[in-house]
Amino acid sequence: MFKRELKQNFKSFLLWTGSLIFLCFLVLLLYKSIINGSNLENINDVLKSFPPDVLKMFNLDISGIDSAYGWLKTEGIVFIFIVSGMYSAILGSTIVLKEEDEKTIEYLYSLPVSRNFIFFKKYFVGIIYISGMLIMLTMFNFFGLILNDNFDIGQFFALSLSPALPSLVIYSLSMFLSTFFHKTKKIMPLCMGITFVSYFLYAVSQMNEKVEFFKYFSVFSLSDSRNIIQNNSFSLYVIVIFVLLFGGFSYLSLYHYNKKELL
Repeated sequence: MFKRELKQNFKSFLLWTGSLIFLCFLVLLLYKSIINGSNLENINDVLKSFPPDVLKMFNLDISGIDSAYGWLKTEGIVFIFIVSGMYSAILGSTIVLKEEDEKTIEYLYSLPVSRNFIFFKKYFVGIIYISGMLIMLTMFNFFGLILNDNFDIGQFFALSLSPALPSLVIYSLSMFLSTFFHKTKKIMPLCMGITFVSYFLYAVSQMNEKVEFFKYFSVFSLSDSRNIIQNNSFSLYVIVIFVLLFGGFSYLSLYHYNKKELL
């Protein structure tokens, strides 16, 4: 079952991972030729006209975009957050539920295996693919940046790890929500919508101190990217919250899956 699950989700893994790697490849390939002295000066002039709150949304108040690594710390990390979050939402909402949607769950339940066995096989395949996406992207960017830029290696790896925290929480949350449904077409848009709203709340919370409390309603606050850029480290508070949320939603997913009745 484990190999079957890996095979079934392999194409989507390649598609989502390949899209991120291709974007980073274009940046590493073209950035130096696009961002030259005159262009950079014009871009900086444009950025100066932006409100400080908007710059803060993209970390542009604490990092420049004069290099490929600068792009990665600002606009690039936003793309990675969104894409990895969306992939995690889709994977979490479908990896277990698709057996009911495709009417194959009766066959699985007829086998001499427990629901726990079925759940964990699928659960760990999702974690492998989410981790695999971020590891492959990290290694690609690492070797690409070595050839292109001088950069802080410790900060780079911490920043590359940061999308894993919100992505895994989104994955476990989506899996939990999927145990209340019987059709993937109903739960998938809901989980994708939650991901978009969560990132929107995170982005808004970065703009102004008056709305900073929105960050407590967004899993993307777990990324801690601003703290990483400024201090090269994760906050212990963020790690604790991640463990509680990821562990809690994973447990609830298993618990409700075992209680769920087939139609």
